[in-house]
Amino acid sequence: MDTKQYKIDSKRKINLKEFSTKADKSLDKADVKDKLMPKNLERMAQLQEKLYAENQHSLLIVLQAMDAAGKDGAIRHVMTGLNPQGTQVVSFKTPSSQENDHGYLWRINKALPPRGEIGIFNRSHYEDVLIARVHDLVRTSQIPPELVTQDIWDLRYRQIRDFETYLAENGTTVIKIFLHVSKDEQRQRLLDRINEPDKNWKFSAGDIQERKFWDQYMQAYEQMLEHTSQQDAPWFVVPADNKWFARFLISQIVLETLEKIDPRIPELAEEERAKLEECRRLLEDEA
Repeated sequence: MDTKQYKIDSKRKINLKEFSTKADKSLDKADVKDKLMPKNLERMAQLQEKLYAENQHSLLIVLQAMDAAGKDGAIRHVMTGLNPQGTQVVSFKTPSSQENDHGYLWRINKALPPRGEIGIFNRSHYEDVLIARVHDLVRTSQIPPELVTQDIWDLRYRQIRDFETYLAENGTTVIKIFLHVSKDEQRQRLLDRINEPDKNWKFSAGDIQERKFWDQYMQAYEQMLEHTSQQDAPWFVVPADNKWFARFLISQIVLETLEKIDPRIPELAEEERAKLEECRRLLEDEA
């Protein structure tokens, strides 16, 4: 699969209506689930072990989407083969009073993965240019009123770009995935949460209210993609109407990113090798 076709060109004007929400017809669902996906997960696990052992690089995966687009399922299925010891998932909800007492990147910075680990953000700092923009939340925030200008969103885009460049220049590779679900598919998934008892816990009446702002969200996402996709922190628009395809594509993006990082098992120094041989001899002499 050529993942580059889903990668956002930072110089491109974005219109999400031009991006498909459906699976690539050239792929067979059974083939993906039985062969291609397991192969990707196995290779990802191998590379994660090297990433953890090397303890130099880290990987941050940002997932953004409308409600019911499949973020939780993607995390569960794509990251299932990774070692929990080297993986952390952080879900960002409504900021606490303590978080509101700081800049919007403060809570993000605290949650970054340490060297050698993979971090997954379920929602992220991008909420502050999405829901905050759609509902104009900055005007009721603790930001000094004189800083809430017409340029505030451009300023935040610049701050985010600078922040992610800083991460890249300090060893954290950032990939950002927008799960692009259609309004009709979201409607069906929300209905499933109401109609199927074992999914009732997933349903929130607030999701219905947010659907009323669908067009405003699409405009906010377009602006976000257009202004914050850059070489060292690219956005990928992943068709999300078919869950199996979205999960496979995400696994392919993550795998290719890990291969590009190319982590290596550290080589032991001569002194450590000598100590290893001594330990080997002691253990063999016990036999």
